[in-house]
Amino acid sequence: MADKTETETVTEIMQDTGIAVLTYVEDGRLMSVPMGTRDLDDPGTIHFLTEASSDKMQAIAANPQVNVTYSGDGGWVSVSGTAARNDDRALLERLWDPSAGAFMEGGPDNPDNVVLTVSAETARYWATPGSVATVVQMAKGLVSDTKPDLGDSGTVSL
Repeated sequence: MADKTETETVTEIMQDTGIAVLTYVEDGRLMSVPMGTRDLDDPGTIHFLTEASSDKMQAIAANPQVNVTYSGDGGWVSVSGTAARNDDRALLERLWDPSAGAFMEGGPDNPDNVVLTVSAETARYWATPGSVATVVQMAKGLVSDTKPDLGDSGTVSL
């Protein structure tokens, strides 16, 4: 079996995590909110569903630089990019599912419901062998002179 590319590793961690933390600038301060990732085939384009009237969207319109992080058993990814409101109604309809209705009113026909698209520039990642294996490696590093194998890390241009 061939080794994965760095981009494949980043994609896998992002897909396996599902819930991301979106960080943006609001009134000069960093703000973070959990967001459910939708339709992630390409880590260079990340879609979220949100309400156009939200404070988050107003802040992003003023300063579109964002960071999106994913953290799970397979590792951690930090994506830097630019976010923008996406009014593609066909895309919104395709991405809509019952979980979106738990957070947003009116369904995909509500004009306030939009897609937030992040165009990623770079991703920093740390791929781990899993939480249990990582703990074992850390313990081995503490009781021996051997450097623990805590996985791979790097930065990828997207």
